[in-house]
Amino acid sequence: MTTMYAALLRGINVGGAKKVPMAELRALLTSLGHDRVSTYLQSGQAVFASDGGDAESLAAELSSAIEKRFGFTVDVLVRDHAYLKGIAQACPFPAADLEAKQLHVTYFSAPVAEERFAAIDRAGFLPEEFRLGDRALYLYAPEGLGRSKLAEALAKPRVNKGLTATTRNWNTVVKLVEMTAA
Repeated sequence: MTTMYAALLRGINVGGAKKVPMAELRALLTSLGHDRVSTYLQSGQAVFASDGGDAESLAAELSSAIEKRFGFTVDVLVRDHAYLKGIAQACPFPAADLEAKQLHVTYFSAPVAEERFAAIDRAGFLPEEFRLGDRALYLYAPEGLGRSKLAEALAKPRVNKGLTATTRNWNTVVKLVEMTAA
């Protein structure tokens, strides 16, 4: 059975480091035997159809292929359409009433528990807020991610220890649901 997936690459094409041209990423995914390959923006989103493997093995395969092709490691998360759609539908914030720059989802490589975030003084960051979902964290940052003090606290290595985490704004969250629906 063919499944549509999104690959989320962490930390590429940022500040001139770890450059992965999207045309080359599409060609790489095609060479791995995937169909209906497309990319979204330059910041590391690719969509593809596959009839073999699971999300974890597909992520490992792509990460390995990127290292061989480009000479550096890139953390990759792969999620299927059903998961991405579920994340969008479960958003605890009023997404339709917010600007895309105000709402973000951080995708994690594994489930996360509230205890991981116990040291963060949530009241001290208001009106910024976060809530947990299925291997995801929803962040409401009224002034945007770049000005968010809460996003800084959430990105600390001690908070994310042992996880791969990558964040996307709400426009990208919605676009990946649309792109994987085909």
